[in-house]
Amino acid sequence: MQTVDFKHFLLASGDKVLDLGCGEGRHVISAFVEADVTAVGVDLCLNDLKAAQTKFSDFAEPDNTAKGFGLANANALQLPFADNTFDKIICSEVLEHIPDYRAVLKEIERVLKPGGLFCASVPRAWPERICWALSDAYYKVEGGHVRIFDAAKLRGQIQALGLQFYHRHWAHALHAPFWWLKCLFWEKQDQNFLVKQYHRLLVWDLLERPRFTRTLESLLNPVVGKSVVMYFRKPAGAEGAA
Repeated sequence: MQTVDFKHFLLASGDKVLDLGCGEGRHVISAFVEADVTAVGVDLCLNDLKAAQTKFSDFAEPDNTAKGFGLANANALQLPFADNTFDKIICSEVLEHIPDYRAVLKEIERVLKPGGLFCASVPRAWPERICWALSDAYYKVEGGHVRIFDAAKLRGQIQALGLQFYHRHWAHALHAPFWWLKCLFWEKQDQNFLVKQYHRLLVWDLLERPRFTRTLESLLNPVVGKSVVMYFRKPAGAEGAA
C-alpha cells in the first residue's frame, strides 16, 4: 500500500533514498523498483526488518549494479549517517508514534542533502479522531499513536527547519472506514464478519487495481483520505546541522 506518490517525489538515477521507519518495506522496496537508486530502510523493529528483507527477495536485481538496497536497525533520534547523506527521505506514518518527533525532523533535515526532497505522511486528523473515539485500545496499544497531528502545524514546524513546502495530497480513503470498523469491534475484530469482508475488498483492490475502486478512491481522498501526505525541498544552499 504505497502512500508516497512518486509523480510528486521524482527519483533520479544515482539517488540515495532513505525510508525512515520503513516497517516491512513498502516504500523502501517501492523506491528500489521505481528507479536506479540506492534505497535504505531504517527501523527499530528487527522483526519488521526481517520481513522487509524477505519481501525484497522478490524484487532484487542482482545483475543491476546501478541499484542498491540495504536495511538498518537504528533509532530515528540518532541516525547513523553523516550530514547531507541522502537525496530523498521518506517518513510515512511514523511521526505519530514518536514522542519527540521534532527531534526526528531535525535528524531528517541534518542527513538530507541540499536540494534534496523530503516526504512526510501522517494520519489525517478527523478520521483519526473517530478511531480514538471508538477505541482506547487503538492508540493505547504498545507502539501505538501518541498524538493526532494538526497537518498545518506540522507543515509549519518542518518549514521552520528551512525546508520548502511544495505539494500536498491525501491518500487511502477506502481504508478509513476499515479502521473505523476495526476500532468499533476492536476486541473481536478478527472474527467480525464486516471487518473480514472489508479486508477482503481492500486486498482485492490492492492486488487487482480495478479502475472503479481506483477512481472512487481518488475522488474520495480529498474528503475522507486517511493520510495527509506533504512534500518538501531542502534549499540548494542549505547545509544540515552538525
